[in-house]
Amino acid sequence: MTILENAAHVLRCFGNDCTDLTVSEVSDRLGLPKASASRLLKTMRETGMLEEIGGTRRHRPGRMMLNIAAAYRYSSSVFGRARAVVHETSQQFGHTGYVSIRDGRSVMAVADFEGTNALRVGSAVGRRLPAEICATGRSLLARLSDDEIARLYGDEPTADRLARDLEPVRKRGYAFVSQQAMPGVDGLAVAVGDPVTGEAVSLCLVYPHNLVSDSERDDMIGTLVEGAGGIAEALGDSLLLHAAGDRAPA
Repeated sequence: MTILENAAHVLRCFGNDCTDLTVSEVSDRLGLPKASASRLLKTMRETGMLEEIGGTRRHRPGRMMLNIAAAYRYSSSVFGRARAVVHETSQQFGHTGYVSIRDGRSVMAVADFEGTNALRVGSAVGRRLPAEICATGRSLLARLSDDEIARLYGDEPTADRLARDLEPVRKRGYAFVSQQAMPGVDGLAVAVGDPVTGEAVSLCLVYPHNLVSDSERDDMIGTLVEGAGGIAEALGDSLLLHAAGDRAPA
């Protein structure tokens, strides 16, 4: 692999469950000799991608990454709109909300809004989850065709089951997952995209399974779908606009 590919692999390691790395950890994760891992981190420090934490020999993302993250958010036609809808919905119902993106078979929250209820689900910004097990992932995967899903998952045993799970998501326009990504936690998600840029994000609420009634869940679904629908109308997202109106969770 090139040094650029290795640098990208290092950056993908970071998240809320991995805030810093040592040379040894990079060596283990990337399967590199320690000398090569040391040279790689040195180059990443010199270019501003990483910075060393004091004299600990641990490395975290450099401040340059903040500028890159800000540029992504401000350049995205759909992110700002999704962020506003999720923030408002989270405040209305008191449950934690996310805006997430898909990277291959994984999804990752890039913005979150902590719920106001006494019992709520904590933040997961930066944490990667398998797309097929969570509401955000399924809402984004449902925007792909069956052929695209087949290419993404190949001959894996989950591919056929996933194709069946995604069909009702496409028809309803939202995904509902109960206690699959995390025990005791349910998730609701609606994905919306910009047909011009091809980017798509998922608007999601997560909440403790035992604390939400069916009627409150349906209210949250309706609010998320309505908010995402407004974004879809503004951007011309036909994939969401053409979703059927059946909103009863599977």
